[in-house]
Amino acid sequence: MPLSATRLKHRFLVEYSINASPKILYPYLASASGLEQWFCQSVKVDGPQRFNFVWDNQPHYAEMASHRTNRSVRFVFLDDNRGSLPDANYLDFLIEESQLTQEVYLRILDYSEETDTVELQEMWDSLIQKLREQVGG
Repeated sequence: MPLSATRLKHRFLVEYSINASPKILYPYLASASGLEQWFCQSVKVDGPQRFNFVWDNQPHYAEMASHRTNRSVRFVFLDDNRGSLPDANYLDFLIEESQLTQEVYLRILDYSEETDTVELQEMWDSLIQKLREQVGG
């Protein structure tokens, strides 16, 4: 039985203001070259809509399950054989722009086995700091 089938999942939702337009921000969320600059050690395209995210020299396969240009992207993680999992881990990136203030926000939903909210907050804070350095915001 795969590990993900034996552990409870946790939804971690966080939102950051980003001083960059959705057109500038989106490629950093939806392309291998953009994600590689801030999100993980490396990202390789592994077929249509399939990505191999590498953290600590370990591959993690995911499928871009949905995307809306300059708005959102969802990555659903796959098993080691690149197959679908029931109740799979996923990441949602949603770009929102306030019509009133013109501020741009990045909302992240991290659905995984990780339940340490403090650790997740610190991890995402660090990743978003890298992203802000890349986009200039």
